[in-house]
Amino acid sequence: MKRVRAACILQTLVFAQKDDCGMTREQQLKVNHGEVARYKAMMDRSRTRYQITEEIEQSDGSVLIRVRKQYNEKADVSEYFI
Repeated sequence: MKRVRAACILQTLVFAQKDDCGMTREQQLKVNHGEVARYKAMMDRSRTRYQITEEIEQSDGSVLIRVRKQYNEKADVSEYFI
């Protein structure tokens, strides 16, 4: 019988506005950082363990994050979170 001993999800997410939004790069960064903050708050509310390993502002105003997060409540993620 096999059992999952540890599990996590590795994701690369890009928070970006439509190309024709008419905002400056600074405005796009502000909006996109707001979306990142809401995403983090959503994971906090749902009590999902996560770790942001990278958060990069792109030249077009988008924000790229790499996140390592808990797969489900029963899966142990302690070896993935240092």
